[in-house]
Amino acid sequence: MKTRAVLSVLGQDRVGIVAAISAVLAETGTNIEDISQTIISGIFSMTMLVTVDEEAYPFEDVQARLAQVAEAIGMQITLQREDVFRFMHRV
Repeated sequence: MKTRAVLSVLGQDRVGIVAAISAVLAETGTNIEDISQTIISGIFSMTMLVTVDEEAYPFEDVQARLAQVAEAIGMQITLQREDVFRFMHRV
């Protein structure tokens, strides 16, 4: 089963953020569908639309791996299923 999800990253800008996150996504078979990032006054913000291949790696395990990376690089990283994200942010 493939699950579309929204990945959000926020924190102090530093070298290696995108590399660390994309490495986890590659290791877990998660595909990046779209990506947007910006840096404002040293604050890094990135949003990705990704597809998690849950047959290769369960969604919760991808979340856990990203939580480990967040701790290691001092960033806030959130992975939410797209349908949950859309429901939470509807107007």
